[in-house]
Amino acid sequence: MKLPRTDLIQWRVLQAVVESGGFAQAAKLLHRSQSSISYTLARLQEQIGVPLLEANGRRMSLTSAGEALLRDAVMLADHFERLEARALQLSQGWEAEVRLAVDSLYPTDTLLSVLGQFADLCPTTRLQLHEVVMSGADEALFSGKVDLAIGTRVPPGFLGDWLFDAHFIAVAASSHPLLQLNRPLTMDDLAAHTQAVVRDSGIEQPRDFGWLGARQRWTVSKGETSLAAVMAGLAFSWLPEHDITTLLAQGSLAPLPLKSGQRRHLSLYLIQADPDRSGPATQQLCRLFKHAAEGR
Repeated sequence: MKLPRTDLIQWRVLQAVVESGGFAQAAKLLHRSQSSISYTLARLQEQIGVPLLEANGRRMSLTSAGEALLRDAVMLADHFERLEARALQLSQGWEAEVRLAVDSLYPTDTLLSVLGQFADLCPTTRLQLHEVVMSGADEALFSGKVDLAIGTRVPPGFLGDWLFDAHFIAVAASSHPLLQLNRPLTMDDLAAHTQAVVRDSGIEQPRDFGWLGARQRWTVSKGETSLAAVMAGLAFSWLPEHDITTLLAQGSLAPLPLKSGQRRHLSLYLIQADPDRSGPATQQLCRLFKHAAEGR
């Protein structure tokens, strides 16, 4: 193993000189003497054997070699600052990682917004995201794979907080034969056409949701695939309203005029695996999800 001859403090001093415009300005910025700044940079250039700075009028500018080396050094220094910040949070009880399971029904734009805020507030905590469907959230909790889950029910043995209700609408492409009947539709009408449904990602006790009376059914793994099949006119389906609002307004999709059962809803819950042992990062993520639900 070979130890480096330079250290990150030297490179930060060089960065300060360049960004502030000179030795005196860098000394003031770093609360050091000007002679200390000069010695640090002289020593740095001696150790690497490459001139890093050159006078440009009254300002100090990087040489071409200095520019290339400082760019890499700043990236390393930033990384070590994050490493030290993470060590500090860990010493204060912050988790190194939060494991989260989210049902695919949860709106993607809201999820990304919450995770973006989490990244800002807990920059040193890694996030492991499991995307699940229906009982997949239950199994993630039962198996101990996650610290936090958003699912469509609170499984036995856990406590959960209601977030909001997701609403589903029975829809088809505007050119679908069901919409050409121009009358209220019955279950017999639906049974004659292909229905698209999303597969439960759970293995132990998978659940079905909604009407499954069609003689021909396409079972897919993702909501995006179900939507694509409906858009292509290949199937009808009950789809989350928050995913199709724009398509309905554009006329690409149309609600099926069912005599009954056109709209359904599922509740989404926030469930902690062990609330009494949840760390501050997990609690912070809980607060963000609850705040996002309040704004809906």
